[in-house]
Amino acid sequence: MEIVFESENIEQTEKLGVLVGKLLVKGDFLALTGDLGAGKTAFTKGVAKGLGIDEEVTSPTFTIINEYHGGSVSLAHMDVYRLKNPEELENIGFYDYLQDFVIVMEWADKVKEILPEDVLWVDFKVSGESKRKIKFASKSAHYDSIIEELKNCSGVGNK
Repeated sequence: MEIVFESENIEQTEKLGVLVGKLLVKGDFLALTGDLGAGKTAFTKGVAKGLGIDEEVTSPTFTIINEYHGGSVSLAHMDVYRLKNPEELENIGFYDYLQDFVIVMEWADKVKEILPEDVLWVDFKVSGESKRKIKFASKSAHYDSIIEELKNCSGVGNK
């Protein structure tokens, strides 16, 4: 299943993340793709809020993985932009996060071959100065149900 949402600004992108975060459970994996500055980190900030995490979320561009706790489930925010190969991610404990965290991974297409089969792909496209097209794509009943729920409550325009 696929759906595209149109976000008019960074606040709407974050709000969509909040809505998604409220629907996630331990073990869920969001694989984010899109150009620099397309809204991936803003969306992730919203996901953290939706999970009930109060900490300030920052991009883990140099640390690769930031952990956030204190919500309904812990969040592992990963950014694999700077990795040279998937083995680097494996070597820093990637697999240890898969069951006990919600994972949001930026630039996930760079390490596609080691990702779990069942992930929710979220692609960000710049469509104007502050506008974004955010496409959710799923091949599983679990993530399809999240997409269905988003259709009903988003407040962000869907296409």
